Amino acid sequence: MTVDVLRNTKRIRRLSAGDGWSVDADICVVGAGISGLSAALEAARAGLKVILIDNQNQLGGQTYSGCIGTFCGFYTNGRRGYQLTHRIADELFADLREAGGLFENPIKPFRVPYYNETLFLRWAERKVLEAEIQVLLGATVRKVNRESRRIVSLEAATRYGEVSVRADGFVDASGDAVVAWLAGLACNVPEGGAVYGSMMFLLEGIDYTTPVPTEEEMVERMSERAEAYGLTRKKGLMFYTPQRARCGTAYGNMTHVDTPLDPLRASNISIDGHDQVDRVVEFLRREFPANFGAASVRVYANTGIRQTRWLSGVRQLSLEDVRSGRRFEDAVARTAWPVELHDHAGGYVWEVFDDDHVHYIPLSSLISPEADNYAACGRCIDADVAALSSVRVMGPSTATGAAAAHALALSGKGSVHAIEVGRLQEILSDNLDRRD
Repeated sequence: MTVDVLRNTKRIRRLSAGDGWSVDADICVVGAGISGLSAALEAARAGLKVILIDNQNQLGGQTYSGCIGTFCGFYTNGRRGYQLTHRIADELFADLREAGGLFENPIKPFRVPYYNETLFLRWAERKVLEAEIQVLLGATVRKVNRESRRIVSLEAATRYGEVSVRADGFVDASGDAVVAWLAGLACNVPEGGAVYGSMMFLLEGIDYTTPVPTEEEMVERMSERAEAYGLTRKKGLMFYTPQRARCGTAYGNMTHVDTPLDPLRASNISIDGHDQVDRVVEFLRREFPANFGAASVRVYANTGIRQTRWLSGVRQLSLEDVRSGRRFEDAVARTAWPVELHDHAGGYVWEVFDDDHVHYIPLSSLISPEADNYAACGRCIDADVAALSSVRVMGPSTATGAAAAHALALSGKGSVHAIEVGRLQEILSDNLDRRD
């Protein structure tokens, strides 16, 4: 066989800093975690041309790469709780269950299904392709262009060059309110200290032939012995399922890492998180040798971030709103998830509500008083620090993604502040009123 001499190198040179690609869409969604996926799918199914952007090289955000493994905030409390978020969540649960990737949690006092993250990723990819959503992965938004009250375009950097995106509406599912921040819209950050994230991990080599430690046993032993192993967090959890038991694996949520917005400091967090996980594994091996004596890390997850920077909206959801279950006139989503505030290194606040409790999220917490074609979702929405800790989990994030998409769809080229809220609530009625 001879080499085809025509298949040789071609010399090229970048001629202009303006070289790149441009995309036009009706809706641009920044962030491909569960809230962004919900927004993108809802917008596409409403007949809109959608582009979905994420800085990772795959879809799914923390739902996939964070090794979370639990669908939190989809149900009311109690073992017989009913589902609060529907629409794409119904499809997701049904498809994962059929594929063997959704499992009921036998331990918690309320319903928090476990899921297989790989099957979730493939589900997300298939749904996005079926909806004909344009995907732009490995793309970091570096500039947002605003003219008066409208965002007109954004510019993203990829390893292949610059991409400019123009759209009628923008959904901020970035997790850090990147679109709002770069557009010059007012944002919030925690005052007086960080809200800690977690470095989740997947262990293998676990022996399930003897009963694994209960949550209470694990917390008690960590509280007693954490300092001896140099552990930051003293209240941690291991997530076991029968499916994981068959292959000797389990997820761990036993670390606390700082999640600064300083890019240089943030770049070191994953290394610190890995160090913490290694210390946790040493703790498990020594303190529970029957189960973890031969355990080792199979996967260090991407850094799990809880609360960093979020929109300063028309209305800030308060802790009192959450505790009282206030239903707003412009309610668009609901949840019953506890206040879960990771505001100190050693542990976290865990305030569980009664079984019949539900609290609501208003549209006014998703939109900015300074912009007409912008809507936030997920952990980008406006709430005080404690309230946000209850509404940033997957269930309400999926619901606010749907709300953001349909609010922008109803506004068209107009303003999200002028839409008929009653019509939006009709579209979202399953996420507001269903009790089955």
